[in-house]
Amino acid sequence: MLKKDLRIKYTNLRSLLTTAKVESQSISIANSLLGLPIWGYEFYHIFLPIRKKNEIDTMTILSVLQGKDKNVLVPKVSSKNTMTSYLLTDNTRFEMSNLGVPEPIDGIQVEPKQIDVVFLPLLAFDKNGNRVGYGKGYYDRFLMNCKADVLKVGLSLFEAEDLITDLNEDDIPMDYCVTPNNTYSFMDS
Repeated sequence: MLKKDLRIKYTNLRSLLTTAKVESQSISIANSLLGLPIWGYEFYHIFLPIRKKNEIDTMTILSVLQGKDKNVLVPKVSSKNTMTSYLLTDNTRFEMSNLGVPEPIDGIQVEPKQIDVVFLPLLAFDKNGNRVGYGKGYYDRFLMNCKADVLKVGLSLFEAEDLITDLNEDDIPMDYCVTPNNTYSFMDS
């Protein structure tokens, strides 16, 4: 299926979800993440949800990371095409971006090469670990600057499609994707 068609399909499916459904599915995803071999690292980058787009609520995952004393990094769009990671601390203050994303106002920047695990937002993904986002390419560009062995973990409210047919050479596949009902591993793909 083409990316543009997947964007339309999953944007519509997401719009039909209630807040309660997104919340319960987000908790299921967070619980399933505990079974992945990703917890022995130090730096974790996690997106904060765009609530008006019914994105996964990552607050439970954030709580798990803090409970495990991990260094949690949150993104801020630093220019039209790039993101910067900031260390989340008790003093981190947020403002809402133009896209509806809570972003840190300032703080301690962490270089992408230090990041061990990146939790990825997405609209859809396929059985080969390829993802479709909103089409701006923020995360693909961000991942290009991370170390080669950074773990890429997608979080999806829906199950995998068979195949995304119009991949670009800049598209970076995931290592795992977790949905409310399944955990997909693409490490051997």
